[in-house]
Amino acid sequence: MGEMTGFQLGVIGALFLSVASSVSIVICNKALMSNLGFPFATTLTSWHLMVTFCTLHVANRLNFFESKSIDMKTVMLFGILNGVSIGLLNLSLGFNSVGFYQMTKLAIIPFTVLVETIFLKKQFSQQIKFSLFLLLVGVGIASVTDLQLNFVGTVLSLLAIITTCVGQILTNTIQKRLNVSSTQLLYQSAPFQAAILFVSGPVVDQFLTKQSVFSHKYSPIVLVFIILSCLIAVSVNFSTFLVIGKTSPVTYQVLGHLKTCLVLGFGYTLLHDPFTERNIIGILVAIFGMGLYSYFCAQENRKKQAADVKDGAPLLSQDKDSHEVKKLTKNSLV
Repeated sequence: MGEMTGFQLGVIGALFLSVASSVSIVICNKALMSNLGFPFATTLTSWHLMVTFCTLHVANRLNFFESKSIDMKTVMLFGILNGVSIGLLNLSLGFNSVGFYQMTKLAIIPFTVLVETIFLKKQFSQQIKFSLFLLLVGVGIASVTDLQLNFVGTVLSLLAIITTCVGQILTNTIQKRLNVSSTQLLYQSAPFQAAILFVSGPVVDQFLTKQSVFSHKYSPIVLVFIILSCLIAVSVNFSTFLVIGKTSPVTYQVLGHLKTCLVLGFGYTLLHDPFTERNIIGILVAIFGMGLYSYFCAQENRKKQAADVKDGAPLLSQDKDSHEVKKLTKNSLV
């Protein structure tokens, strides 16, 4: 019982850290890009990942966590996939309207549910599906304004959805099947994510903004906000892996839409962004959907725990599974 309470507190802490850090970095980056004229999002993300790796390397040297070797092929493909998904999302925003980009982000949840149902044989109850539907409708009402389609933008959006979905499912699967922590996985994969974005970032940003990150004039205030953004990103990257590992890719996406609602609210109160009745209605519907999702997930978890206690058999299967996990760690998950 104590272990379960500790696990629940860990999940709550991870969710809170993810929301707080993500909202903070959105506000910081909005000030950096909109107010200070630094539009190089993909290159900035590569710096985020490099600072994250350096921070984790120092933490590892100071014995804050123990590094665990993972098959190089698995880590490399996983890191490159996540890096490519970030680049594709940025390209999708560049080639599409803001409304279509928001629709792209909304489509990640149903696609994740579809992939997990078909390939991982995971079951989602009708109540969960209904709550997710309400959530997506609410966020759609609040954030989607215009839908302008074009062939290249649509293809990029589809690729962004696929790579993001698969990357988040692998984040959860690798941690559980190879018995590694979120910190260990992030430490191993961050260099590959940073490398792919460090190489492609300046090219993508120049294509989207018609400006060069190398010829940009870096004023002291811009440098301060870049450093602040990189420091907050350490918490964002850590909490992302932590939340997906402790919950699921779908729950992480639900949390992402909660951040969207909070960012809209903060934008109105702090930055005086325009806010309409449509935004308010959409946010309220989305929050109601999130509440239902949390309630139904909690109900299903209680039923599962009760069934496990009643059966009395999981202890044996856990021992067997742990033996299988030890064997798997020697092999590549991919």
